Amino acid sequence: MGNTGGKDDCPDIWRLTNGDIAVIGRDLTSDYESRLPEGVHISAGERLVVIPGSTLASAKKDIADD
Repeated sequence: MGNTGGKDDCPDIWRLTNGDIAVIGRDLTSDYESRLPEGVHISAGERLVVIPGSTLASAKKDIADD
């Protein structure tokens, strides 16, 4: 899963038991909220989380297409 490399402080992505996807990354909401693409909004209770592309790529094999 993800790109943790067995460390406690690295970005990660995984599937929860209910089928949702969880992401641990850097909270960059305040850095990006004024630069979101047209029609994209961050709702109350949501945060914009950034992970390295390599994290998603390495987790892909563990996330089913269903």
